[in-house]
Amino acid sequence: MSPSPTPDVTPEPPQRQAGHSSPPYHTRIARPPSPVAMLLLDYQNVLIESLLRDRFNGGAPANIDQVVSDFDGVTFHISTPESKTKILVSLRIKCYQELVQYGAQSVLEREYGPYIVDPESGYDFSVQVDLENLPEDQEGKDDLVRRISLLKRNAMAAPFEQAFDEFHQLQEEASKYTSEAAPQGIAEGGETRAIHYREEEAIYVKASHDRVTVIFSTIFREETDRIFGKVFLQEFVDARRRAIQNAPQVLFRNEPPLELQGFPGVSTSTSGEVGYITFVLFPRHLTKQRRAEVISHIQTFRDYFHYHIKASKAFIHSRMRKRTADFLQVLRRARPEAEEKERKTASGRTFKVQA
Repeated sequence: MSPSPTPDVTPEPPQRQAGHSSPPYHTRIARPPSPVAMLLLDYQNVLIESLLRDRFNGGAPANIDQVVSDFDGVTFHISTPESKTKILVSLRIKCYQELVQYGAQSVLEREYGPYIVDPESGYDFSVQVDLENLPEDQEGKDDLVRRISLLKRNAMAAPFEQAFDEFHQLQEEASKYTSEAAPQGIAEGGETRAIHYREEEAIYVKASHDRVTVIFSTIFREETDRIFGKVFLQEFVDARRRAIQNAPQVLFRNEPPLELQGFPGVSTSTSGEVGYITFVLFPRHLTKQRRAEVISHIQTFRDYFHYHIKASKAFIHSRMRKRTADFLQVLRRARPEAEEKERKTASGRTFKVQA
């Protein structure tokens, strides 16, 4: 994915909030912007990472009961229900049952194995860490902190991993045939996996013998968002033509792409509110060495995209306010000086007064 130009001023992304009273729309702490690249969002939950790192590195045990909101309506609950030395981290995600259908349980068991416990009431998945039974070496502790803070990322990775594995199977089968003689199942590709991770928005993943197609449906509530969105997406499309030939192909349209024609639940609205962003991942993106990074990148695309739309709007508003302030200053400086008027008294003497 190719970045587009960064605005001169990028607003500080809002911090995650903790506590039961936090609203469900907090976003994550983001990496500091560099002079030459757009701001990239972290894949891990930074609040969970910092809390666990503090506890794992000798912080005094204490009671914990925090609710943390993440992107896409995901909620974490960090607590110590049994004792101060046993930290329970629970995850609630809207599309969890769909993720289980696509192999999320096996992915989570692979990543968290002995730390998995029965899910906390009201949550979909839980892990528990005993501070008295941590890995002995610092590298092991850091790895455990990293894996738990990536809980959302790892759960969402399941359909992508499944599609990537299916791609390799189809590619191997297709190599036995010429393009004309390939069976219909290989030519058409695998099933389309739908992940309804937000209200009215979804991710669709489809494997073929020569590519994996990832489609985001996203909602543009305002006309200005649609305009900014088209500008950003055109940069993604043009960047591959100009310089980055190894980048995935990016397509944007308001109608469902061919891969989703007739797919259940796909909106056919022509109001322009719904946009479909298609990423075409080629074999060079699907190697075992690159797949983890590709999955992490593509998961955060929707939040990355909408964050920079908001950042651009904030930048333009700040420039408008500055220009208005400059004009007001010019008007204040252009105010005419007060003129002295000559008046006469009843006796005929004159005197001057300031207006």
